[in-house]
This record gives sequence, C-alpha cells and structure tokens, in this order.
Amino acid sequence: MIRVLVAEDQSAVRAGLVLILRSAPDIEVVGEAADGEQAVAMARELRPDLVLMDVQMPRLDGVSATRQVVAEQLADVLVLTTFDLDEYVFGALRAGAAGFLLKNTEAKELIEAVRTVGRGEGLIAPAVTRRLIAEFGARPAREPRADPSVLDCLTRREREVLSCLGEGLSNADIATRLDMAEATVKTHVSRLLGKLELRSRVQAAVLAQELGI
Repeated sequence: MIRVLVAEDQSAVRAGLVLILRSAPDIEVVGEAADGEQAVAMARELRPDLVLMDVQMPRLDGVSATRQVVAEQLADVLVLTTFDLDEYVFGALRAGAAGFLLKNTEAKELIEAVRTVGRGEGLIAPAVTRRLIAEFGARPAREPRADPSVLDCLTRREREVLSCLGEGLSNADIATRLDMAEATVKTHVSRLLGKLELRSRVQAAVLAQELGI
C-alpha cells in the first residue's frame, strides 16, 4: 500500500482528490491537511510515503512546506499546481519535490502518478517534465550555478545515468538506453543522489541540465 497525505486548502478539491485516490486498491489516504503548517505537522505524525501538496495554501505555502517535509525526510512530495510552468513549480523543485501534477489531471493519471512516485521514480509526465526541466535549467538561478567538479565523485556509469535523468527518462527508459537491468538503474540513481547530496531525481535532472551533461 502507498500511504498518502493530501494537503489542499480548498475542501471540495481535497474531497475530490481523496475520493479518486481511495478508488485505487493499492493507495491508502492516511490524512488530510488544509494548510501548509498542518501538512508538515501531519507528515511528522503519520510518516506517509507521499504527500500530495498544493502549492498555494494559507499559513505556510506549499513550497515552504515541501522544503520542510523533504529536509526532514518525512515523505516524498508530489506537487499540485494550477499552472504548468510557474514560479511555484520552480520553487517546489528547488525545495526537493519528487514531481508535479496539474490540478486538471485526469483521475487515472493522478493515481498512476502516485504509483510512479511510490516506486521511487519522480519524473511525472515525461513530455511535460522535460520541457519544465529545460526551461528551469535555462533560467538564471538565485544561487550560483553548480560547479562541474561536483561530478568528480561519480563513476562513468553514474554520470551516464545522471545524463539520462536530465533528459527526463524513467528507470525503464534508462535501462533500455544503457542496456542494464532496471534494478541496477535504481541502485545507480540512489548512489548518485547520495554522492551529490540531492533530495530527488528532479533535482538531479536539473543539475544535469545546468551542467549541460
């Protein structure tokens, strides 16, 4: 079972999301939060596998809440947003979100997205995400661009996997591209995230874009 906490300030929208998620036999909604502060508190208490997080919420916005949840390693965060390319999304990715979804996503796609993140794959809707990563990487960052020397700790294979992440490829796609088992890809992803001190695949993809690898 994938244990999900739904954080959304609009009660009608939240109820709809919960209804959709509870229709899936392998997803359990363990809690509902109406604002960012409540989302963080409930994530600490319930330790869900995933927080479905709206970015625009009172008391504490979704980006700040995402940053806290990810920093404390409480859960993976899947961000919900009204617009496909806005500052909230960029901020959420910087904060370590595992991926993002538009609020008008179909029910079937929402369930599959939760399952994807539950498997440890953070890049949702590859076509959209590749465009997002490309634009995100092209924007001037508030902090200095990454130093290429940060990659010195990676093996050749890990660099190849990082490059694939930068293209928005899934584990299955990377396995096919590099002719290796999917389980091996997961191992490489886990190791490179640890070496680079990154919180998510999306952050690794953005780093790959920024370094042009």
